[in-house]
Amino acid sequence: MLSTKLNVLIVHAHHEPKSFGSALFHTAVQTLSGAGHSVVTSDLYTQRFDPVSDRRNFTTTFDADYLKQGNEERHATAVDGFAPDLECEIRKLESCDLLIFSFPLWWFAMPAILKGWVDRTFAYSRIFGGARMYENGLGQGRRRAMVIMTTGGAADAFGPRRIHLSLESILNPIEHGIFWFNGFLSLKPFIAFQPARLSHDERTSYLRALAERLQHIEGEQPRTGGRRRERLT
Repeated sequence: MLSTKLNVLIVHAHHEPKSFGSALFHTAVQTLSGAGHSVVTSDLYTQRFDPVSDRRNFTTTFDADYLKQGNEERHATAVDGFAPDLECEIRKLESCDLLIFSFPLWWFAMPAILKGWVDRTFAYSRIFGGARMYENGLGQGRRRAMVIMTTGGAADAFGPRRIHLSLESILNPIEHGIFWFNGFLSLKPFIAFQPARLSHDERTSYLRALAERLQHIEGEQPRTGGRRRERLT
């Protein structure tokens, strides 16, 4: 179990501030702050985060003739050479006990701006590399991570013999390939299905359910070893 008060990083990726996904994001911020946790955010569209990973990541250069991302990240780690905007995001990640990704499901994945945040922020040598992965990664098998997600499809449209992929397979690249690869244990995702088709009362119920869950998130048990042992729907 995590300590009573957490350092929480919420990375939000929705371009419309009045969307239901943004309402979930604001509910999470307000609830966790109200419960006494320290909450920092990366609202990617609002801060106009650049998702493109290239030499703009760095103030230093290891090899001016050939850009190999890992080599440049390793060099920047050694000489404090990350660009100021990226250094800020990396420090947020390094400091968090609970990492939350908030996004709409687009094309069976997270939006490109959020994937770009991962590409840039999870820097080789600084965040991972060598033996620093899985239980030996940044999260050390103690820190937690969670997805808050909206979908365009109904709950019964996802899964074996359904029209869409299972949510397990959709979330595997995030929950295993990003969270657990870096030592963060996944909590059960919070998924709001088809909010655009719901009534005001139904959307309010989702917001209330998220707030109730986050009130005691520090005591919630993760999935063993970062792998899902239960169905999501």
